[in-house]
Amino acid sequence: MFLARSLVKMSGHNPLLRLEQRAAEADQLIEYLKQQVQLLKEKAVGQASVKEEKKLLVENAKLKKDIEELKKQLLEKEKSRGVLEVAMPTGDTTIEPCSKPTPPKPVAAPPAASVSAAENPPPKEEGKKKKPDKKGGEKAEKKQQQQVAVSQEDAKVDVSRLDLRVGRIVSAQKHPDADSLYVEQVDVGEAAPRTVVSGLVKHIPLDQMQNRMAVLLCNLKPAKMRGVVSQAMVMCASSPDKVEILDPPSGAAPGDRVTFQNFPGEPDKELNPKKKVWEQIQPDLRTDERCVATYKGAAFEVAGKGVCKAQTMSNSGIK
Repeated sequence: MFLARSLVKMSGHNPLLRLEQRAAEADQLIEYLKQQVQLLKEKAVGQASVKEEKKLLVENAKLKKDIEELKKQLLEKEKSRGVLEVAMPTGDTTIEPCSKPTPPKPVAAPPAASVSAAENPPPKEEGKKKKPDKKGGEKAEKKQQQQVAVSQEDAKVDVSRLDLRVGRIVSAQKHPDADSLYVEQVDVGEAAPRTVVSGLVKHIPLDQMQNRMAVLLCNLKPAKMRGVVSQAMVMCASSPDKVEILDPPSGAAPGDRVTFQNFPGEPDKELNPKKKVWEQIQPDLRTDERCVATYKGAAFEVAGKGVCKAQTMSNSGIK
């Protein structure tokens, strides 16, 4: 309105002076409109929703209407004063931005929405991501178990792989279908005795098999011998002519583990026959010159109780 009042107060009859004055006033009006357009653009950029953009468009349209009304009033005042009509300046510095306002670019809001979507993904997508994690975790666990099993099978082969325990032969009798075999019930520290089949009939009298201590190999794969499944093996000093059951140290109890100095480790749950672990270890099992059972010079030992020995057989193989 300030510009409108200024236009009303203009005086003088010189057309050139009048033209210059109108041009100056037009420049001022254009500059004012540019400022308003710039403010509108800045305001539009600052708004993130479609609702605000619509509001800005309405305000811009109202401003356009006000400008048109001012122009109309200006021309009417000039005509009433007898001033010749002079066309308003044209070109890049016209009031075109307001007469035909360019609506704020919608790109201002979508980036905000895009960022919001990136920072806060829909719950459904999160749910979809969790499912593969669960399946992936199960697969990874299964794979790890398989790797542990493979690693155990491929571990260094030594006597620590054998589950050697002290046992007590509770009872023994001849195999009903084999004259050379005994069938024994042996306590190895478990809930129930194990059934063991041994080819000792020709070497150990039956009465010496009753209620005696022995050393048992407990992680061989169970094998059926003439119809009876054997679940362990009695360890003996052996030669072509003689066999003696190894005696645990005094004070040893069923279930005590037999260990070897410098050969730590846990035994396999069950020896894999295909890996031939027992077959690789057995040649290094021998009694020494004092009849002590050894593996590569390391004694069969029950921690805190002593070593395992044969009765009379020195420098003999063990099997």
